[in-house]
Amino acid sequence: MARAVDGTRRKDRREAILKQAKGYWGRRSKLHRTAKDAVAKGLTYAYRDRKVRKRDFRRLWITRISAACRNEGMSYSRFINGLNKAEVSINRKVISNLAIEDPQAFQELVAVAKKGLGEKA
Repeated sequence: MARAVDGTRRKDRREAILKQAKGYWGRRSKLHRTAKDAVAKGLTYAYRDRKVRKRDFRRLWITRISAACRNEGMSYSRFINGLNKAEVSINRKVISNLAIEDPQAFQELVAVAKKGLGEKA
């Protein structure tokens, strides 16, 4: 009976790892053992940072809204509180885009927030 050797499966597995490590620097892209570790760590970072990206974008939107609110003489927290009291439900991504692309519409939103707080617009 012929001797079974783990030839193609082993090679395919190693090639798959090296393919994932393509673009890595030095021996991390050439040698299977170091590439395996580098790919495992890279996939861990990728998984973690898919969650972190959402936090980072929300932080960016809040910063932009806050800056636009300051130009209108209002703090971010009072602006959001005013929108909540006025029962306006727009997410922060849309508000941020309004602040950048359509300042007039953002000013109207600030007026709605002030009205929700009971201030004079």
